[in-house]
Formats: sequence, structure tokens, C-alpha cells
Amino acid sequence: MSIFRRLVHALSALLLFMVGTQALAAGLLTPTDGSLPALDIREHQVNVIIEDGYAITRVDQVFHNPHQRDLEAVYSFPVPEKGAVSEFTMWIDDKPVHGEVLEKQQARQIYEEEKAAGRETGLTEKDSYKTFDISVSPVRAGQNTRIRLVYLQPTHIDTGIGRYVYPLEEGNVDEQKLAFWTASESVKEKFSFDLKLRSGYPVDALRAPNSPQALINQQDDQQWQMSLNRQGNIASTQNDAEGGATSTPISTQTSAYTLDQDIVVYWRHAANLPGSVDLVTYKPDAAKRGTFMLSITPGDDLKPIVEGRDWAFVLDLSGSMNGGKYSSLADGVQRALKAMSPQDRFRIVTFNSNARELTSGFTAATPENIAHYSQLVASQQPNQSTNLYAGLKQGLGSLDADRTTSIVLVTDGVANVGVTKQKQFLDLIRKKDVRLFTFIMGNSANRPLLEAITKASGGFSASISNSDDIVGQLLLAASKVSHETLHGVKIDISGIKTSDLTPQTIGNIYRGQQIIVLGHYTGDGNARVHIKAKVSGEDKEYTTAFNFPAQTNLNPELERLWAYASVDGMMQTMNDFGEEADLKQAVKDLALEYSLVTDYTSMLVVRDEVFTARGIERRNQQRLATEQTAQQQRAQSPVQSRRVDTQQPMYQTQRADTRKPSGSGFSGGGAFDTWMLMLLAPALLFRWTRRQ
Repeated sequence: MSIFRRLVHALSALLLFMVGTQALAAGLLTPTDGSLPALDIREHQVNVIIEDGYAITRVDQVFHNPHQRDLEAVYSFPVPEKGAVSEFTMWIDDKPVHGEVLEKQQARQIYEEEKAAGRETGLTEKDSYKTFDISVSPVRAGQNTRIRLVYLQPTHIDTGIGRYVYPLEEGNVDEQKLAFWTASESVKEKFSFDLKLRSGYPVDALRAPNSPQALINQQDDQQWQMSLNRQGNIASTQNDAEGGATSTPISTQTSAYTLDQDIVVYWRHAANLPGSVDLVTYKPDAAKRGTFMLSITPGDDLKPIVEGRDWAFVLDLSGSMNGGKYSSLADGVQRALKAMSPQDRFRIVTFNSNARELTSGFTAATPENIAHYSQLVASQQPNQSTNLYAGLKQGLGSLDADRTTSIVLVTDGVANVGVTKQKQFLDLIRKKDVRLFTFIMGNSANRPLLEAITKASGGFSASISNSDDIVGQLLLAASKVSHETLHGVKIDISGIKTSDLTPQTIGNIYRGQQIIVLGHYTGDGNARVHIKAKVSGEDKEYTTAFNFPAQTNLNPELERLWAYASVDGMMQTMNDFGEEADLKQAVKDLALEYSLVTDYTSMLVVRDEVFTARGIERRNQQRLATEQTAQQQRAQSPVQSRRVDTQQPMYQTQRADTRKPSGSGFSGGGAFDTWMLMLLAPALLFRWTRRQ
């Protein structure tokens, strides 16, 4: 069995235990003491457009108050990964009123004052990395209230596969919130999810693994649509590519739709595409600075690793892992150990309120050791809290400097006992020369902490949804740990003035990963882009040259994407080293300038005359008008290629592809290739979980 096959089996075993787990869902919140009656979610309609390297998600909801008095609605849903809220609109007197961003305390105070006065008001707040909470008051007795939320996020292509997640599951980790609220998760009348993909590169398949009833339509090799609709006995139509209506019937269902599963969509680029560089810009005034997004998709020139390795498994044994989740994890560990080569060694550490090593140092992967420790893992009982620091510290012990060591951390929770400060985690991980590979389960795990420590180790993290195509995720992960890595990647842009680049540090790049950089540029003309890195201690360089345009106006959303990425970087710094007044003010300033919801700012809706009376500038209303005009122009234009290195290609090799893992011995040339495995995954996983 090749190393790639062994890694696939090992990672699949670890990921399979996530299937079938229970989680709370997005929905209307009602106090658990029953003091207020529950409201209804009448409609929940989602429209997604993916093009030019980012996604725009628009969510329209209708709340209904069936009672005889006015009530407040509070709706909560998980924060999308890298999602930046750009619009919160509330319909008042049948007219849309767009929200404006204010400092968090000021926005909350105005909301409470308007609510007390009985005037229409709405508020979108961010609860750290956990949820966006939307408050609306009043929902009039016996009437409907309509709101809209729009958010932006970058999209990545990883080893030829793109992935979009609409998050609906929550992770049961906020105990105070759970103790105070119950959630109404059902959409009574209409649920719809419509996604349009406009790709600059040919796409040969689109897939929604947990939505078998979805309708998928290919317009051409660069444009795809997916529609998922459920509703009661109401006539239904499907939107065509231009936004009009057709008479095509779609799935209907008389029962309510429950917002308890993420919606995951994958798309796969055509085979044999070259490594490439893409550039998207926004510079409406040639005399002023512009904003750019540079996406670099490396060629597949990283060699496979064939020598034996040491593996340390650090496994969450806290109370949230109770039930079938942990028994599945135990079975996964057994499968992972059986997949190891005779040259490999392993350690197993579990953690809840404390950490415990089940092995005695690194143990040879013999059949006897595998059988013994598999049984020992299965006998553990999940309980208590989550002392992540203790588990990680134990996993980092007893490393052998003469062997390559990797730590696989699997957790679905939040560090809530012992050491919880991010800086202390970073200090711990930086003391060791070891790669950390983190599988972040669910939408409520502490992504900022887990991603920060993973990046500090030079490893990679993967956010996993219960609705993910598990086979696809394990193939992507396996292809990375089985190949060499680009270490200490640095990008230099010369020939044109650039500034405010984010991220400021690239770090390590694994096989198939894209490099995405946002920043500002001044002027126009030819620029030279130079990438330097090391592979196995040897220098590696890639170079290309292309033009930055003097004026472009089709992608104004880049300004918010840049601002949010910059805010995210500053928040990571404060998580690492503690809150600083200057950084906190910088976050507020950027959020106010670019109308972003952050930990320190919220988006407020009041009546137009109240905005005027309170002297609140309609900055976001103006920005939304610019963005909506550009979106309409793009929709009416053919799909554009954003590749800029055609005259001087940066890479001489094709980009990595899951169908053909180079040098691994796992050929994708036959009919039963990786994509076929992904198509079969739901049935295979269903059969597996039933056997449990």
C-alpha cells in the first residue's frame, strides 16, 4: 500500500467520527423561562454568487408574530469563516432601510432607546468568533417583518477543488447562551438556497454532498447553478441565469425546513490546468490608490515524502464528545493505526479537564501495539471540561529530533479550563520544531485560537462540517502531509508601489494551497512578482511580470475584503499579545470607514428620519449603491478570466489535482477516480454509521 493510500485511510478514520453528530442550529431565540412566546421564521431565502475569487451571500428572512402584542425578534447564526457583513437591511413601511455601522455600545444604546419608544429598529452584532446576533423590534402583532443580511468572504481553490459553506449548525459550546435561550429552527413556509458560480477557469463538476434533492445546472464550462427549494403548497418557480423566472418546476415539500445542517457546495476545476497568477483590482479614480487581490495557484512540483514518521494524536475527551461521537472517534483511531507503515511510530494523548498519555512515549506500529491501544482508546469515557493546553503540552513531549514528527489535533470545543490565553499557546508551540495539523469541528469551535497555533507551527488547519464530503476532505489533507512543503514563503512586488499588504506573513504553503494577498497600489504599469521559499533546506524561487491597470470599477467589494482581512490580522495580534488601545482604535476606524461588523462595531437600522435627527452619516448606504451597481454590471457581462501571467508564466508545471497525486502511486486515470469516491461518499458513510 502506497504512503498516499495509508494517509488517506488514516485521515479518513479520524474524520469519519464527525458524521452523525448532534448540534444546535441557527434560528430565532426565545428566553428559556418562557416569558415571551416564540415567533415564526416564515421565509429564509439565500442567494450566493461566487466569482472573481470571492463569494457574496444574501440572506432574506421574514419573521412572523402570531400573537396579539408586539414582540422583539432575536436571530442567531454561526459566523461564516472570514465572513464580513456588508449589509443589514430592514423593511420599514414597505421600504428597505440600510443599516449603518457605529461603535458597539453606541449602536446598542440607540437600539434600546428606539425599541423603548416603539419605533422600528434593528441591530446586527458579532459575538466574538461564535455568532452574528440580529435583533429586530418590533415585530408587529399578527404581522411580518422582513430583513436582509449580506456578507462577503474570499473563496479558495485547494488542489483543484473549491468549497463554499453556508453555516447553520451551532456547536453547543456556549453554555451561558444555551442556558438562557431556546431556539426555533423551522422555516414555516419557504426555504430556498440558490448559488451561481462564475469561474474564470473551466469547471467540470459541481456537487452538494448533503443536498441530494438540489437541482444542479451547467450553463457552460464556466457557469453553474445550484437550487435547493422547500416550501408548502405554494406555486414555485426557478430563477434563470439572468435573474428572471422560468416555469421549471422544483422540489416542493409540505413539512417545514429545519435550519440544522450546513449547506456545503464543492466545485472541481478541469484537469491539467497550469499553475497560475490571478489579479482582481478596484481603482475607480486613476489619480488615487486602488485595491487588489492577488491569487497564486502553485504548480505541482513538491515531491512526495516516503520515509517513516512519528505521529502524535491529541484527542478531545471532554463532555461534548459524549455519545456516538467518541465511539466513532475510537473506531477512527483504530483504523488510523492499522493504516500506518511498519516504519511509523505513534503516541496517543487524550484531554478533558486534564491530559493523559495512553501510550508510553512513541510506540512502534506493530499489530500487537495497535490492538492494545485501540482497545484502550475505546474504553475511555468522555466527561468534564476542555483543557486544550494540557493536551497539547502533553502531545509535544518526548519528541525525537532525528525523526519527522506531526501532531494531529482533533477538537470540537473551546479551551475553557486551565490555560486559555492565546499567547501562552503560541509560546508553547514555538518551543518545538513540529508541524501541527488541526481538524476544527463545527461552527462554534475557537477557530481564531486553533488557526493561530497551527500557523505558528507551520502546519495547516481544516474546518470540518458535518455536511462535508469527508472523502474529499481527507484526500486534500492526505496530499499535503504526504508531500514536501514550501517553508518561509515571502512575496516581493516591485515596479509599482504597493502598501498595506495582508497577510503580512505568508508562512508555509502545502501542496495544492493557494496564496491570496490583498493590498493597495498606487499608479499603474508593469510589476514584477517574486516568490522565495525553501524546500528541504534548499532555496526555491518563482517569478512573473504583469500589468496593474490605471482604472477599474467592477469589484468595489475588494475594499471591504481588504479591510476585513486587515481587521482580522489586528484581532489575531491582540489575541496573541493582549488588547492594545491603539490596535483597538485602528480596528474601530477601519470598521467605521468600510462599514464592517466586528467585535467593536455593530450595524444599526432606524427610521430614515431618526438617522437624520441623530446626525448619523449614511456612509454604508452610499457604498452599497456602488457595490450593487457593479454587481449588476458583472451579471450582464461574460465571465472574465483574471489570469495575468500568461505572457510570463510563474510556474512551468500543472497545478495539483486530487485525481493525480504526483509520485504517490495512487493513480486517478481510471474510471474509479477520486471524484467517484466523492460521489459514493454519502452512501458509504451512511452504511458505516449504521454499522456503529
